[in-house]
Order: sequence, then structure tokens, then C-alpha cells
Amino acid sequence: MRLIRNLFLCLLVSSCNKIEVQPLNSNQLISHIKTFKGEKAVILNVWALWCVPCVEEFPMIVELGEEIKDLEIVFISADFEDQVDEVITFLNEQKLRSDSFIKREKDESFIFGISPQWSGSLPYTVVYSKEAGIIVDSWEGKKPESRFRAAINIALSS
Repeated sequence: MRLIRNLFLCLLVSSCNKIEVQPLNSNQLISHIKTFKGEKAVILNVWALWCVPCVEEFPMIVELGEEIKDLEIVFISADFEDQVDEVITFLNEQKLRSDSFIKREKDESFIFGISPQWSGSLPYTVVYSKEAGIIVDSWEGKKPESRFRAAINIALSS
């Protein structure tokens, strides 16, 4: 009976594999990204629920991550930690299959820790190369899929 109840509850919340959102500061985030050096290119995308362009481009980024085998997508929400339930709901709606992160640092130090060239505008995307693990491209604002693909091609070949 408990098994049936648990299955029903899973169906009710629409996902038994609920992802987790881990709080990180910029140093922890950069350390996490470095773990993929030599294995995968990485797209870091900083986004927030209140940012309409962030929400609009999110599904496209998820699809790129599913399509390209040697690409790791790292999402970090710039929302407040007390919004983690709303962030998790959004990520589940997007059918994200990997854990994600939420910023745990004051804005200025987080922004500078990610990139001194970043103004803090969202969305913010950084693309790291597969072999060297260095930044090959970065940009503020929503961009078309073609911009992502061009950066990914460079990242996979360097």
C-alpha cells in the first residue's frame, strides 16, 4: 500500500527525480567548472526567475546540453536562497536532468569572482574550452542559438 501511495505522490508532483539546487559562491562554482577540464566543454549560465530573457533562452540551453555529448551545462540561479522552491519548480518544469546551483554570495563579489568584465547583467553566459578549460567566449543578454553553437564549436576544438 505504501508503494502505491509513493507512486501516486510522485505522479502528483510530476517528478520522482526531483533535482537539487546547491548554494555556491563564485570560488566554489569556478572550482566545479574546472573539474570538467580535459573531459567536456562547459557552458556556465547565470540566470534568474525574474529575468524574462533568462527564462526564454533556458530551454534552448537545456536542449544543447542534451544534444552535445562533450558539453556540460552549469546553471546558477541569481535568485535569493529563500526562492529555492520556486527555482526547483522551474527547473523541473524545464525537465533539467542534472543538479543546479544558486548563488550564495553578495552580488558584487559574486560578479567579480565569475568575471571582472561582467557588469552583472543577466543572463550571463561563459563558455569554457574542453581541453584547456579556459574561457573562449562570454556575453551578457539573451543570444540566438547560433551564437551558442559557434562558441561551443570553438570550445570543443580547443
